[in-house]
Amino acid sequence: MLAQPYEALVCDLDGTLVTDAGDLHPETLAALRAAVDGGLRFMIATGRSEGGIHTIYEQTGILTPALVYNGAGLYCPSAERLIEEQTLSDRTVERTLRFAERRNLLPVVMRFGEKFALPARNAEEEAALNFLEDLRICSEVMPREYLIRITLFVQGADEGERVARELEAEVGHPMYLTYFPLSALAQHRSSELGVIDVQPPCRGKGEALRYLHAVHGIAPERVVAVGDADNDIPMLERAGLSVAMENSMPGVLAVAHRVIGSNNSSTIGDLIRELFL
Repeated sequence: MLAQPYEALVCDLDGTLVTDAGDLHPETLAALRAAVDGGLRFMIATGRSEGGIHTIYEQTGILTPALVYNGAGLYCPSAERLIEEQTLSDRTVERTLRFAERRNLLPVVMRFGEKFALPARNAEEEAALNFLEDLRICSEVMPREYLIRITLFVQGADEGERVARELEAEVGHPMYLTYFPLSALAQHRSSELGVIDVQPPCRGKGEALRYLHAVHGIAPERVVAVGDADNDIPMLERAGLSVAMENSMPGVLAVAHRVIGSNNSSTIGDLIRELFL
């Protein structure tokens, strides 16, 4: 039987569940599999697209739905499709792409199974695009329909948050906006780019707790959420136990109930053994 009072575990990926090498610590993997076998409801909540989580499913063998696109989609690995999906309005798409063109920002548009970008203009943008799965380079016109996300790459990581606020004011239409310096990802530690993600209006990663309650009857106070970045805050604020990694951003540390070790250690495995085994 599961230890009380928690029934579910929701984990971010980058900087949290996976190491900087992109895999799971062996002790964390063993503890997670044992807890799921014992009845734990486990869920990934990530800013990645569905294409970015296949290797995690292969490593864990735990084929439960994952929250993707920072809450704009819910992906079922067994069916290989989105079972929930929100898309950007035509007005948001047009105004965001006009903003990008006027400000000389590199845009990437995303829909299920596909990403499209204009050609990179320098080595930093090239490195950023090479990290994206299922990407096609377009010469001029990119798709504008059924988009789940538009990502904008900003020259100067310190500029990204300010530009994001300007974009939000100019679009003037409901959306869920997230920003992070690309250097927050292990693969891009030396990058000077900022990343603005424009998603449809949603609860962000808080959608994971909504799903667990609606579909599995697990109340938010019986959920443990673990993360490290500002886009994790919507789920951490709603969870019964919010846990921050030691490498977390200041906003995450401010809302977390407790802080654990590095994503490169067995710390999440230790947490799982403490709470669920």
